[in-house]
Amino acid sequence: MRMAVLTLCAGLLAASVAAGVPARAVPAAEPMAGEIVVPQVFARRAPDRAASVVRVLTEFRSDFRPRVVLVLETRITPSGAQWHRVSLPGRPNGQRGWIPGESVRLRRVVNKIVVHRAARRLEVRRLADGKVLFRAPVAVGTPDAPTPLGHNFYVQWRFTPTDPFFGPFALETSAYSRLSDWPGGGIVGIHGTSLPELIGQAVSHGCIRLRNEDVVRLRGLAAVGTPLDIVP
Repeated sequence: MRMAVLTLCAGLLAASVAAGVPARAVPAAEPMAGEIVVPQVFARRAPDRAASVVRVLTEFRSDFRPRVVLVLETRITPSGAQWHRVSLPGRPNGQRGWIPGESVRLRRVVNKIVVHRAARRLEVRRLADGKVLFRAPVAVGTPDAPTPLGHNFYVQWRFTPTDPFFGPFALETSAYSRLSDWPGGGIVGIHGTSLPELIGQAVSHGCIRLRNEDVVRLRGLAAVGTPLDIVP
């Protein structure tokens, strides 16, 4: 069924291009992870090379890891050029931009993380049908350094922390807290903890903490590019 929908969408886009009619932006059936494959790409305010630049993205991050973005929708222009609207990491939270299709290599993501900030709860949902695959209590940011709210943040990287305070596993997200002097400039992480007694409380600098046994389970459900919604 999903394949038929994607085929139909592709056919409609092709027909619009052939007729010289501007194609509307078509949301992807599911978000896609996009790995930058060119040395540098300009994310623009509109799917047009003359549009103003929102952000400059490089193929590799400062730590030499591949640069990944979350693709939210795709547009094909009358000339046949493909553009992707992407969620951009960094400040300010929630920024979006359009990048040329040839600048990224796409792959599907299958799950979504949803954090309910007031309820202090994290869920992993399967994108195909919304089924909850995993649920766990969390600690979130303090009132002075709250975990930021927003939709379509995403997992930028996964790693094993060297400091036991962060537990056995961590996800680096594209969201940023208020504290710019925090490691990474305020990057919001999802990680384990050496203080499980604080789970369920608002005690962090914006990061989302899980019990170590829960973050180990999360490891198998959240690939790089996994979308993240943080809701009230």
